[in-house]
Amino acid sequence: MKNIKDIKHQKLLAAARGEAACDLLIKGGKVANVLSLEYEDADIAIQDGIIVGVGKGYSGARVEDASGKILIPGLIDAHLHIESTMLRPSAFAEAVVPLGTTSVFPDPHEIANTCGLSGIEFMWNESRSTPLDMFFGAPSCVPASPFETPYREISARGIAECYSKNWCSHLGEMMNYPGIIRGDDLAWSKIIASRDRVKTAHLPGVRGHELCAYLLSGCDGDHESSFADEALEKLRRGVWVMMREGAAEHNLIETARIILEDESRYARCMAVSDDLTAACILSDGHMDHKVRLLVASGIRPIIALAMVTKNPADYFRMRDRGAIAPGRIADIVMVDSAEECRALRVWKRGQLVAESGKALFSASSAVAALPKTPKLEITPSEETFKIPVKGRMIRVMEALPGLVITKSLTLLPKVSDGYAVPDTERDIIKIAVVEKNRGTGRAALGFVRGFGLKRGALASSVAHDAHNYVVIGADDRSMLTALACVERNGGLATADGDDLTSCLPLPIGGLMSVLDPKALAAEYSMISRAAEALGTVLPQPFMALSFLSLSVIPELKLTDQGYVDPARGELLDLFVE
Repeated sequence: MKNIKDIKHQKLLAAARGEAACDLLIKGGKVANVLSLEYEDADIAIQDGIIVGVGKGYSGARVEDASGKILIPGLIDAHLHIESTMLRPSAFAEAVVPLGTTSVFPDPHEIANTCGLSGIEFMWNESRSTPLDMFFGAPSCVPASPFETPYREISARGIAECYSKNWCSHLGEMMNYPGIIRGDDLAWSKIIASRDRVKTAHLPGVRGHELCAYLLSGCDGDHESSFADEALEKLRRGVWVMMREGAAEHNLIETARIILEDESRYARCMAVSDDLTAACILSDGHMDHKVRLLVASGIRPIIALAMVTKNPADYFRMRDRGAIAPGRIADIVMVDSAEECRALRVWKRGQLVAESGKALFSASSAVAALPKTPKLEITPSEETFKIPVKGRMIRVMEALPGLVITKSLTLLPKVSDGYAVPDTERDIIKIAVVEKNRGTGRAALGFVRGFGLKRGALASSVAHDAHNYVVIGADDRSMLTALACVERNGGLATADGDDLTSCLPLPIGGLMSVLDPKALAAEYSMISRAAEALGTVLPQPFMALSFLSLSVIPELKLTDQGYVDPARGELLDLFVE
C-alpha cells in the first residue's frame, strides 16, 4: 500500500510529466529566468504549492492568464530589521507582500535588546500568521558592544535556545567586530554555538588585515559598505556583499558601481533594506524599489532581479526558492515589466495573496504581552542636561545625510554661565542618552552637528541598538518636554519649550506600533513635519537620530555610558583639553 508521502509524490510527478492537470497553470507570460539570465515564453505549472513544470503543454484545474506580462520569482530581503519600520511583523507583511516580497531574513536584535528572548518569540509567533516567510537571525550582539545597556544580555546559551526552539535559522549580524578580530571569548562563543549555520556580518569600514581576521569567524554576508572600493575589497576576500538602501542609509547606487564595472561580480551581491520606515515602503516600495534603482543605475533588469531573488536564496542555502524552476516553492510575482517591477499579482506557494497593490489577507489583531519598560529610578530634570565646562574643546558628532557613519569633530564650545550650551548658529545642538531598559535613568551627554535644528527638541525610544532614550535639542526645557513624552508612551516626540508639538506612541517594546501600515505612515509623516518645523534639514531626522547611539559604527557615538570610539573600542571624554 502506498503511504501518504508516496501518493503526494506521484501526484506531483504526474503533473510534472503533463499527464495530469495541475492545481494552477499560469499561462502566456514571459518567465524571468534568473538561472540562465534570460526571458522565456513559458507556462508555469503548480501543484500543491510547488512548481512542477516550466514550459508548454501543461493543463490546469485553474488557469491564470499572464499574456503580455513578466513572471518573476518572489522577491527576497536578505537583511532587515522589521522593528525599524515600527510595524509589528504581521502588519509589515501586509505592507510588503503586495509589492512582491515573499521571503525576508530579519534580525530581531532590536526587540531582543528591549525585551530579551521573549521579544524574539513574539516576532516569531507574529510571523506565523502571515503568508510572508520570515527567517529570523539569532541576535549575536545583545548588547552590540560592552558600551550599551540592554534589557538583558543574550549569551551563547541564549543563541542556542533560539535555534533549539526554531525561532531562528541563522546567526544575526555579528556587530562586535573588534571582539571577533581580537579573539574575544564571548563573541567567539556565539560563533561556535552557531556551528555550520549561515552567519551574517557587520563590517563598517573594516579592511585589510582586520577584514581577513574577522572573516575567520565564518560571518560573510555584510551590508555595511558605504563606498564602492570598500565593497570590492570585501567581495575579493569572500564576502557576500549586501548593498543597502534604507530610509536614511543610501549605499546601493554607490556600491553597485562594482557591478557596472564588471557584471560577473553580481553573483555574490544582493540588495537589502536594513532599516526602512513604513512611510518609505508605502511611498517608494520595498525590494521592487531596489530593482528600479539598480536598473536606473545601468544594471540589466535580469541581473537586478537575480540580486533580490536567486542570490539571497543561494546565500542562505535555500534551494527551494529564489527562481522559477521545478521543485521550487511557487512564490511568483506578475509584473508589467522587469524594469518597472510593479507587482500586479503575487502568489505565495501557489495561492494568490495580493492583487493590484492590495493584500488579500489581514494583519493579526492580537498583540502578545511583552516585558514592560521599567520606570526610571532617577527622574530627569533640566539639571540632567547641564554640562559644566571641564576643558577648552569638546567632541562633537557630525551626522552625515544618507549614511549611518558619523564624523568626530573637535570644536570650541559655546559657553554660558560656566556651562557648555547648544549653538544653533553653528548647527551644534545637545544630545542626551538616558538608560531605560533597566530603569536606572543614567544619562550621558554630548553634542551633535548636522541636524540644522533651530529650536526645540526631538526624542525617541528608538536608538540602535540598545534602544535607550535619546534626545537632541536646542535648549534643555524642550529636551525635558520631549523626553517626558517618550518615557510615558515609548515612541517619538517633538517639543518646543513646554509645548509638546507631536507624539507617536510605540507601545510594543518601545519600538513598534499597533497601527496598520497606512495609519502609521500618516502619523510618521506628521511627526516628521513637526521636526521640519523646528528647522531640521535631514530628510529622515528620526532615523538619523536613532543611529547616533550605535556603538559599532564609526567614528563617534554616544550611549548611556558616554562617548564611544567604535573602531578603538573605548569610551572617550566629552572634553578634549
